[in-house]
Amino acid sequence: MNESLEVETRLKNFFARYKHKKYKKGEIIIRDSEESDVIYYIVSGYVKNYSITPDGKELTLNIFKPGSYFPIYLALGKMPNYYYFQAMSDITVFRAPLRDVELLLSKDHEVLFELTKRLSIGLNGLLIRIQYLLLNDAYNKVVSTFVYLARRFGENGKNGEVMIKLPMTHYEISNLACLTRETTSVEIKKLQKMGLISKQGDYYVVNNMKELTNESWLYYEEKPLPYNF
Repeated sequence: MNESLEVETRLKNFFARYKHKKYKKGEIIIRDSEESDVIYYIVSGYVKNYSITPDGKELTLNIFKPGSYFPIYLALGKMPNYYYFQAMSDITVFRAPLRDVELLLSKDHEVLFELTKRLSIGLNGLLIRIQYLLLNDAYNKVVSTFVYLARRFGENGKNGEVMIKLPMTHYEISNLACLTRETTSVEIKKLQKMGLISKQGDYYVVNNMKELTNESWLYYEEKPLPYNF
């Protein structure tokens, strides 16, 4: 077992000491202005982190998958919370008291280093998203969103395609791309007509990751992100 995986196992075992809790799809876990005195570890399911714009539109900032922790950047920094955390599917989480997590990080420097790496990678991903949201047109915003989803939640298929193992509606994709649902639907149809993406049941499939990446204004490494924050 490599060092990073061993530390990850220690973290998982730490959270497993606490009671688990289940949330139904659509259930709000943390609301805007609520402060959390616990850190959540996702055992199964997906959680989205979003804000509401002044005109009432939902803007998805991040999607957490199994093995992720939240809202650790808010809790450790003692920062006010302006965001919502909502179950995108039925989920199971462990909830560790913040004081216990802080004690763990103060004593276990390997765990602290692993957390620092995760936060650094998460910050880099956030900066990339800010770039394409600010500088791209609608087409590139949707392309970049699919590249992001494929890298974060993709599963490689037999013929080189990548299946995004997270059911996404046009509305949810529009919230990630910071576009209207109608505009997003138009751009998705373009990508389907070009043969770059398709749909299999509830899941989108990127038929050729290299070609889709080349359509994006931003440069992406081909390897998937190792962490999800």
